Amino acid sequence: MRRVFGSFDLLAAHHARNLLQTEGIGALLKNEILSSGAGEIPPAECQIEVWVLDDDDAVRAEFLLRAGTALARTAAAWRCGGCGESLDPQFTQCWQCGQLRAA
Repeated sequence: MRRVFGSFDLLAAHHARNLLQTEGIGALLKNEILSSGAGEIPPAECQIEVWVLDDDDAVRAEFLLRAGTALARTAAAWRCGGCGESLDPQFTQCWQCGQLRAA
């Protein structure tokens, strides 16, 4: 196993793990519960970490996490072709009608 991501933000850590799992990379969270102990425990020990299960996936996982962050900063909102709803770039499916974003 190898650590590929760390954050004090629980949502960011879960998002990173979910992104990797969506891409077929086995990943798990460590220190998820320790984050609530920050202040009593040194902050560096409380950071929520994402680890890949297979060391061979680590380089690809780090690339995907960097690429996903860059995409989120540069992508534009999109309009659903099914119902016309305007959606933020991180969404790949319309919340209103369920249609997938066109490639």
